[in-house]
Amino acid sequence: MSGRIILILLVALFITSSCKTDIEQPNIVFILVDDLGWADVQCNYPETFYETPHIDQLAKSGVRFTQAYSANPVCSPTRAAIMTGKHPNRVDITDWIPGADPKMRPLLGPQDRNELALEEITIAEKLNEAGYQTCFIGKWHLGDEGFFPEDQGFDINIGGHEKGSPPGGYYSPYNNPKLTDGPEGEYLTDRLTDESIRFITKNKDNPFFLYLAYYTVHTPIQASNKHIEKYRKKRESLNIEQVPHKKEGEGFTKLLQENADFASMVAAMDENVGRIVETLKQQGLDKNTWVIFTSDNGGLSTLYRENAPTSNGPLRAGKGWCYEGGIRVPLIIAGPEVTNPGRTENTPVVSMDFFPTLLNLAEIEPLPTDGVDLSPVLTQNTALTRNELFWHYPHYHGSAWKPGSAIRKDTWKLIVHYEDNKIELFNLDSDPGETTDISTTHPEKVAELKKLLDKKLAETNAKFPEPNPDYAPRD
Repeated sequence: MSGRIILILLVALFITSSCKTDIEQPNIVFILVDDLGWADVQCNYPETFYETPHIDQLAKSGVRFTQAYSANPVCSPTRAAIMTGKHPNRVDITDWIPGADPKMRPLLGPQDRNELALEEITIAEKLNEAGYQTCFIGKWHLGDEGFFPEDQGFDINIGGHEKGSPPGGYYSPYNNPKLTDGPEGEYLTDRLTDESIRFITKNKDNPFFLYLAYYTVHTPIQASNKHIEKYRKKRESLNIEQVPHKKEGEGFTKLLQENADFASMVAAMDENVGRIVETLKQQGLDKNTWVIFTSDNGGLSTLYRENAPTSNGPLRAGKGWCYEGGIRVPLIIAGPEVTNPGRTENTPVVSMDFFPTLLNLAEIEPLPTDGVDLSPVLTQNTALTRNELFWHYPHYHGSAWKPGSAIRKDTWKLIVHYEDNKIELFNLDSDPGETTDISTTHPEKVAELKKLLDKKLAETNAKFPEPNPDYAPRD
């Protein structure tokens, strides 16, 4: 065999090997649902009014994390944490963008950023550098023009702009500058899934990262016409004369799931998650694709008025609060190397963990982050070592939350309220609903956790609310 033929064969072998390596890079589908509470998913909370068969099936094929947390009790900070792997304090996004910033309350919330800085390295940028086709579909809410998904590492942006809720509602016309209108009667959740399926099908021969951030189930609560009749009948069968509520500070927490319109939105979302999973199977991609399903904060159960959209079951309060109902979220991760699929993992995890986990699964050199790599838990069923988790929400919120912070270590959780300097302590093992403040009987634990919280806040450059010089208390 001549040297020329040998050279040609070697080149061909190299090209073949390179192509094989590219194809073997795992695809990633990250599904983020807006305001979906821990108890809104049936596999987490069997007593739920809602039905989520496709999400429950996804849990059977992967790992369901029973104590997963969002980085913040509202959306933009958590979305920034997912994108960067950093605590919201570090990227200076601690409130939904642009926030409410009331001027006639006892405290003035700190001024934080209204966009994710371009200097931050996003998960999309890292995957893009490694040859992934990257696509963002849905809700962005991390900045205006110049800070959109296409400016942060995504090759494609469909529907992502500065608004936190669908400006035209859930039916076309959408009034979305990044999404063309569909035919009359088209439902936004269906449309975003259609776009996702087109992207998957088009890129089935290349490694891809699809970040599907549904606008649902965020307000406005607009029923899915396809599913509403079923849940109206189910609502009638409950024979409820009055929906129970609990006073929460200046607000009210809903204690029962019964909203048919909201239930139909959950059903539409669940059905579309099923469509994504089925598309992966039809395209022969299910054996080489990681699917992550989660939410950006707890369900909207607490407001200044009664009858919020949902209830978070046994968990206290909801979106906007640092109690469990505001930060505990669904999380399911399924993929080709999951050991013992269908199992649950009870160790606390948080939004920042996705960044190092996805990079590791894609065999990309990770960056220093505030997250923990979950891949050993997924692929080796090893125990996760976690020290503590902490939250900082120094702003007022429409849920009746007042500025505060919280920290969890082991089963202990401390909450600090800045307006009245009140401190609460709970043991989540015996009291997951945070019904009994035990701070007075465990002063040593209060001192320990308060010191640790102060240390963490200082390390992450946390900003704090300040006294309002113009505040005039009402008589």
